[in-house]
Amino acid sequence: MARHEYAITVTWTGNTGPGTVSSRSYSRDHEVSATGPLTIAGSSDPAFRGDPGRWNPEQLYMASISECHMLWYLDLAARAGVVVTAYEDHPTGVMVVEANGAGQFESVTLNPVVTISAESDPVAAEQIHDRVGDYCFIARSIATPIHHRVTVRQ
Repeated sequence: MARHEYAITVTWTGNTGPGTVSSRSYSRDHEVSATGPLTIAGSSDPAFRGDPGRWNPEQLYMASISECHMLWYLDLAARAGVVVTAYEDHPTGVMVVEANGAGQFESVTLNPVVTISAESDPVAAEQIHDRVGDYCFIARSIATPIHHRVTVRQ
């Protein structure tokens, strides 16, 4: 069994002067960084006093699910002889928030549009999506149900 470790830095940049003297006295702005990639400007969702021009954790959560699914899909397609020439996904998610502010994702739906070569089997191309959850590190690590509506084009 291989072991991989990951390290990132999350830095709050939203102290507007008084700090957190109240829930309205500070910005939710922050930065997500790691050695190598560009820094991500983050905030909370605008519904939670965040900056709509910055990525929020809910979007990044869905992006992680979608990216992992796509990367494993491409690998499994290659192994199965399905030649993918384009892939685009527009994931959607439903988050429920309780009266006390606590919440969780109720579901995430991936909506991949996969273009395959004329020689590839469209049935196999669609069925591979059902196997991705057995491999995707993110899907295997979370409790949120992940659904998918696949469109295959040739």
